[in-house]
Amino acid sequence: MTAATEVMTDGGARRLPRVATVADRVGLGAILLSSVCLVALGGKWVSGPMASVVVVVLLLTIGGTLGLAAVGGPHARRLLAPYGLLKPGMLWLALFFLAPVWSLLRISLSTKASRFSVDYDFAWAFENYRTAFTDFGGQFERAFLYAAVATLLTILIGYPVAYVIAFRGGKYKSALLGLVVVPFFTSYLIRTIAWTSILSDEGIVVSALRTVGLVPVLEWLQIMDNGRLLNTPSAVIGGLTYNFLPFMLLPIYVSLEKIDHSLVSAANDLYSTAAGAFRKVVLPLSAPGVFAGTLLTFIPAAGDFINAQFLGGPNTTMIGNSIQDQFLRQNNYPVASAMAAVLMVGIASLVLLYTRFFGTEDLA
Repeated sequence: MTAATEVMTDGGARRLPRVATVADRVGLGAILLSSVCLVALGGKWVSGPMASVVVVVLLLTIGGTLGLAAVGGPHARRLLAPYGLLKPGMLWLALFFLAPVWSLLRISLSTKASRFSVDYDFAWAFENYRTAFTDFGGQFERAFLYAAVATLLTILIGYPVAYVIAFRGGKYKSALLGLVVVPFFTSYLIRTIAWTSILSDEGIVVSALRTVGLVPVLEWLQIMDNGRLLNTPSAVIGGLTYNFLPFMLLPIYVSLEKIDHSLVSAANDLYSTAAGAFRKVVLPLSAPGVFAGTLLTFIPAAGDFINAQFLGGPNTTMIGNSIQDQFLRQNNYPVASAMAAVLMVGIASLVLLYTRFFGTEDLA
């Protein structure tokens, strides 16, 4: 085994120190080892003297990588540069995502002597997951159903608005986009509470519906209940739709804005109708925006609890409300952690299925 390796350059073959040839593997190993160390510290795998040892290993790993970059020359630094740029994000992810997830899963399999106890005993308590499914199955169903309906409504509302802004906005595009993001200038909580007044029994919406005589029709459609909008599933879904509409509209607008208008003109020149040009040109090219908007809307909507708390009633609670109750009121952290883990896995599974069906090749 030689201590140097030849590489071809414009000036011919040049021998590099062997340390430079292993820089790629060292960079990858340093990221993985550093991530494991941070997860071990954040997840409390180790304590006392062992925690100090892990800290020393972490510092030596980072220092060794920097030393390799210093002594390995330009070739080593070139190989280590991508890992150096990737390392801050990976370490942040390990400390503030992987470590908390590990703690969550561990607590979900633990038991407590009583609700007032602060100590957990890890005991492979899978009955916590059984409780999550049996006692809170309805809340899981409502969370996914309300989030799915709200996501569909944001597409139906947001796509035409984004289309008009992108293709017909002209010099008013910036102003129209500003109007879209204006609600973000107000707190999410305040916006939701404001809808309790708008949808109240004597509010402007219900009064207008009574005036035009649409209350019986909406009750037949099960949108209203006994002449009321507040404390109904429709109010919760409406709140979710309103609050997450910009998350759908803006990605769709970005996709539509990137479409070359000459493609639509070319379709018209080939005797395509306006509907045909939209279906065959605009819609496929804007699909990445719909995909991104769906993820940005469905994921937070499924875990939301503010809208169900202020706009819904006892029969419209979502899983987020139950998790909050188990964490903050019942002090039942093991069951709450199991519910949160089930919600996380459920959302991830649905997203993966959706990604598999929809495809992400053109998302970039």
